[in-house]
Amino acid sequence: MVEFSRRQGLSLGLLAVAATAATLTGCSTGEVGSAGGSGNAATDAFPITVRHKFGNTVLTAAPQRIATVSWVNADVALALGVVPVGMPRDDWGGNAQGSTPWKDAALERAGAAFGTAKAPVQYSEADGVNFTEVAKVNPDIILAAYSGLTRDDYDKLSKIAPVIAYPEAPYATSWQDSTTMIGAALGKSQAAQELIAATEKTIAAQAAKYPAIKGKTFIYGNLEPDKSDGVNVYLSGDNRPKFLASIGMQLAPVVVAAGQGKPGFFIPWSAEKANELVSQVFVSWVPDKKTKDAITTDPLLGQIPAIRKGAFVADSDNTLTYAISASSPLSLPWALEAFLPQLGAAASKA
Repeated sequence: MVEFSRRQGLSLGLLAVAATAATLTGCSTGEVGSAGGSGNAATDAFPITVRHKFGNTVLTAAPQRIATVSWVNADVALALGVVPVGMPRDDWGGNAQGSTPWKDAALERAGAAFGTAKAPVQYSEADGVNFTEVAKVNPDIILAAYSGLTRDDYDKLSKIAPVIAYPEAPYATSWQDSTTMIGAALGKSQAAQELIAATEKTIAAQAAKYPAIKGKTFIYGNLEPDKSDGVNVYLSGDNRPKFLASIGMQLAPVVVAAGQGKPGFFIPWSAEKANELVSQVFVSWVPDKKTKDAITTDPLLGQIPAIRKGAFVADSDNTLTYAISASSPLSLPWALEAFLPQLGAAASKA
């Protein structure tokens, strides 16, 4: 039996472990060449137990019909060589078919592009988890390793099929942990570890082309000009700071201190105290260049030290922002070519 254990520091008071066992049957979902390099078939011995926030999920056989909710999970399944039977539309940051360039490429390689018979069913999550549409695809597992499931959501989904929830906190699962958990659930632990190693190697190699990045302090946040509450700052548990830390940058001490003991993945910050957001680089998203210009000239936000020096990354490409915010082994390699030059240019001004 293989287990994915909770990380140290998981909060006290978790619900009692509840084992969910199901015999998994169904037809094949289609396959993508595994980035992990170990082939598409499950190689782990079943039964397998995957631990998560809400207990244990026990899988007695390799899943065949995979549905996903939230972001990231479909990416990981595709990267590991499995096409979901159902997955959410990418309504924010997605293209006309509710997908992304990295998903489209993986589905194309699998012979499961949208518009073909093998394409996944897509469902909207504009109003939260779409229980009805998930049930319609008749899954034998539901992947939600990166998600914001509540206990009620988890219980409802578990009536449809075994669920892999997040290990600790909502929307805080690193792409490495999502890959490890999903790899275990699919019986492809070795392929998952190879995929993680290959992705990290790619990221490191690309980041090394921009030496100005290394060692720089950063803050990643959202900025809205002319609003007293127009600043949100992401904490270390969020995937955006995790990504920048993985390429050799350091989360600014002011954010580390402010985030101590705070739940969630971000904290609000008064615009009146924007000048206290001290870091060498500031990274944000903006809807357009006009907004970036408004931030730099704003009497409050313009006093953020990194912005004042010009060490400000503010991209208006929703898809690029999505690729890093909901990072996965498919999205990050896609994002590097567009994002790292901007980051390197900002770091060189610090």
